[in-house]
Amino acid sequence: MKIDSNTAAVVTGAASGLGRASAETLAAAGVKVAVFDLNEEAGTEVAKAIGGVFCKVDITSEESVITGFEAARAAHGQERVLVHCAQVSRGAKTVRYDKASGGYVRFPTEDYAFSAQGILVASYRVASIAALGMTALDPLEDGERGAITLTSSAAAQDGQIGQVGYGSLKAGVNGLVLPMARDLMDLGIRVNSIMPGIFATPPMLAVKERAPAVFEGLAASVPFPKRLGKPEEFGSLVLELVRNSYFNGQTLRLDGGIRMPPK
Repeated sequence: MKIDSNTAAVVTGAASGLGRASAETLAAAGVKVAVFDLNEEAGTEVAKAIGGVFCKVDITSEESVITGFEAARAAHGQERVLVHCAQVSRGAKTVRYDKASGGYVRFPTEDYAFSAQGILVASYRVASIAALGMTALDPLEDGERGAITLTSSAAAQDGQIGQVGYGSLKAGVNGLVLPMARDLMDLGIRVNSIMPGIFATPPMLAVKERAPAVFEGLAASVPFPKRLGKPEEFGSLVLELVRNSYFNGQTLRLDGGIRMPPK
């Protein structure tokens, strides 16, 4: 897809981490970016820095997401690019020993359902709303109308202990990609996902401050390069997935070659 100053994009979770890097990379390429996030202060700061617009959006709320898209389109026009990075989840082992009760407890169904809403359902919600809007666009070369990039995780394939919710639901995000790409192929809308490994996002940088030895161990566990991924490397792949129209229906690992152990 050829992108320029007439191209509009929506990036969720863009107030920090991988979403912010994606928004910054797209903006540097000339794209008009709408920053979707719940963090109003940080999101407004990012939007101001990249010349974009901030929309306060809760990805678990249909009404909030629709309102956010309406605001973004009012400011920039219909988006051709969607990058979905936002997610919320809870985690625990399927069954674990509980010291307080002196017995075993299971990961509550309610917590799994909460995670499903924050990962899988939200991914479908945001992608489908964007796709519907993209149908109104005039097609570009090859009949292309838009590009959707979802964020999965290396945990989709290497789910660790305590990641029964996160791992299975990120696998579900990958499961959306091919059928959705096929659903949208006649409309010229592409769908892909990225599976990042261990990246230097704010939660991981907090680990570095709190437990530097743990952080260093994580970095050393990456085959090459022996470090955590840089958010801008994620943003670089997002940009390539937008620009290269032959990427469609793909789930791509971006992880330095790591394969996660059980724990």
